[in-house]
Amino acid sequence: MLFDQIKNYLVATAGVDPQKFENPELKVADLELDSLGLIEMLFEIEDKYGFQIPDPMVFLPMSFAEMVAAIDTMVQAHTQSQATTH
Repeated sequence: MLFDQIKNYLVATAGVDPQKFENPELKVADLELDSLGLIEMLFEIEDKYGFQIPDPMVFLPMSFAEMVAAIDTMVQAHTQSQATTH
């Protein structure tokens, strides 16, 4: 789900070729996003899930799949912390 959300956002707003996502070894750097593009993508995630990602630049050396997994872990942690505080 998160994979598709991020992919669709990047295709629609950053003009990333959708075929790039078929490569399981795709690196975040291969998306050819500038730092602002990466931050804007992460803002979309932050807005949707209601939390802040502390250091967006940590994602640059990762594969796309690793980045999605790391963000998913953050989303799950945030969701669980919200559930325990309410």
